[in-house]
Amino acid sequence: MLVLVSSHVRAQESGEMPPPAVGVLEIKAHPVPVMSELPGRIAATRISEVRARVSGILQERVFQQGSLVHKGDVLYRIDPKLFQVRVASARAALQKAKAIQANARQQLERQRSLRARNVSTAVDYDTAAVNLAQADADVAAQQAALDEAEINLDYTKIRAPITGIIGGALVTEGTLVTAEGASNLALIQQIDPVYADFTQSAQDLLALKRAVSEGRLQSPAPGQASVELVFDGGKSYSKPGKLLFSNANVDPNTGQVTLRAEFPNPDGDLLPGMYVRVRIEQAVQKSGITIPQRAVMRDAQGNPQILVLAADQTAQVRTIVLGASLSTEWIVVSGLNDGETIIADGVQKVTPGGKVVAEPWTPQNAEPNTSDQAAK
Repeated sequence: MLVLVSSHVRAQESGEMPPPAVGVLEIKAHPVPVMSELPGRIAATRISEVRARVSGILQERVFQQGSLVHKGDVLYRIDPKLFQVRVASARAALQKAKAIQANARQQLERQRSLRARNVSTAVDYDTAAVNLAQADADVAAQQAALDEAEINLDYTKIRAPITGIIGGALVTEGTLVTAEGASNLALIQQIDPVYADFTQSAQDLLALKRAVSEGRLQSPAPGQASVELVFDGGKSYSKPGKLLFSNANVDPNTGQVTLRAEFPNPDGDLLPGMYVRVRIEQAVQKSGITIPQRAVMRDAQGNPQILVLAADQTAQVRTIVLGASLSTEWIVVSGLNDGETIIADGVQKVTPGGKVVAEPWTPQNAEPNTSDQAAK
């Protein structure tokens, strides 16, 4: 420090500018995630076609097109008059069967009493028992017919099979719909959560697995791999996702493997079919090096450079190779070693090879170097 102060004094006495004060950062190797940014599309987690389960004339459309519907909500109503008549008929037939059943039960009790006094024959008793058994069967059959009629009457209210966003109505009031028809009445898509289906080259995936098996990289712990979405404008989706699976087969036409992640979508910002880029952590570099983006400069050819603090307190220019970005940092592939010190703040004030006044710098609340972002 005394040396730096005396150099300041000498510079002032001679009329020279004092060395600029800069923020420096000592580089320390640490585990760095290996990120891949891959193209993908948003897909609904569940898709359901709304269909009629009984045949009839559509009387009313209840739902609002493009709205959120919940499982069990009534969407359409079919004219119920015919089905109400069938329920009434089945209920009357059940009452008749129960009356016959009650009479058959009384006859059997009478025959049992007469049989005990040896007044009735065994044949009469057996006949009464058979009649009661037939009456019981008739009651059960009529009860089943009534249940079926009531179910069909309830089916005249076409309900939502799942919770989700319903699209446009595909039929209008007055249309004859049939239970055997192949056409659907509307489409419901569940979009909270949503899937993001994305693809990666099979060769890249194989190279990552090989690096893990050779010990150069580590696999992230199960459930620990981070997955995030990036929109066309470069803005990241605020909610993280989770990786569900990767296909076991390779598309023979493209050589790509399909992977799927799941993202929460409570506000409905992600819509099926939307193009996104998925940034996924696929491995971990055990001793990686990262530097603040604000520390990076560019030469005339656009190559990334940094200023390294030498032992004599001078700033030395060094060309490096950058990898992917991590928030406000770049991953350094080569050109920088663990334990070296770089100038992270105030690079615009430094003359390459000139003296500097080094001050410790912390990356908290630091903004990236916007000029470097544009060059990248």
